Amino acid sequence: MFELNNILRQNIKNLTPYSSARDEYTGEASVFLDANENAFGSPLSNAYNRYPDPMQHQLKLRLSSVKGVPARNIFLGNGSDEAIDILFRSFCNPGVDNVIIVPPTYGMYQVSANINDVEAKKVLLTDDYQLNLEGIAEAIDKNTKLIFICSPNNPTGNSINRDDIETLLANFSGIVVIDEAYINYSRQKTFIQELTEYANLVVLQTLSKAWGLAGLRVGMAFASEEIIEVMNKVKPPYNINEASQLLALEALGNVAQVNEWIKQTLQERDSLVLTLKKLDFVLDIYPSDANFILVKTTSARGIYDFLVQHGIIIRDRSKVELCEGCLRITIGTPAENETLITTLQQYK
Repeated sequence: MFELNNILRQNIKNLTPYSSARDEYTGEASVFLDANENAFGSPLSNAYNRYPDPMQHQLKLRLSSVKGVPARNIFLGNGSDEAIDILFRSFCNPGVDNVIIVPPTYGMYQVSANINDVEAKKVLLTDDYQLNLEGIAEAIDKNTKLIFICSPNNPTGNSINRDDIETLLANFSGIVVIDEAYINYSRQKTFIQELTEYANLVVLQTLSKAWGLAGLRVGMAFASEEIIEVMNKVKPPYNINEASQLLALEALGNVAQVNEWIKQTLQERDSLVLTLKKLDFVLDIYPSDANFILVKTTSARGIYDFLVQHGIIIRDRSKVELCEGCLRITIGTPAENETLITTLQQYK
């Protein structure tokens, strides 16, 4: 049975978070002399001399309407990577606790574990890139606090079986983190709607992929109000800058444009797969629910180097466990995909 206080670090339970000037005051005012800001403005066309809303209230309200989740269940971070790091710092005692990751998967789970001096137990995915539930069950011990699952998975592109994830949620006494960075491209529905069913569920999403805002660094975590309160307690006071908040608010008003780009991306993905399959050095292309494909080849490094020479950059994943011989290719514009194909047709 999951109980938040049983896995929360003692020092976090006792933590008094930093109280910023804007935390202590809410409401309307015309003169702000509380935060030691430059009262004369900024040397820019827009004034950024005031500190941003530390809890991003307006942005969370807009996201609430887009995602169908109460604002109190939303955490915003400097990319999803900040949310990942805060989960480690909130729930994992360095040198004592451990987490479970399921390679091949997103590399920041391991990096964050290393930074926080937390053991990351690896339970490899199966040959068809699904969870090894028996292996995960064997790896769990009394110090296992988090399980990270990326779905759709990076770098393989496939969605993880929903029933398997629900099995973990129902039986694990720690937190299950589902990273849905690519969910906008997936046929699988988001786990956000399951927040009321599972107190130990954290869902990560981002504005960096389908929303095209990678340069703004706005990541989201959706969880119970209790977990969100912990994350807000641990985060830096002004972790999302004013420009990112304003631009993200503007972008969230263009849902139709984003949906059209998603549609085009999926069409381009299907077209690219069909064309790549005709190349004799392509051995397999794995099913994808993301805006990229994993391609098994006869010579991953040789193909990668050849493309680099022609100014085309993809990812060589051939040294990643269970991805031997594989290249990860992001779906580009029609023109970019055409350039890729034309160049690959010259490879010998």
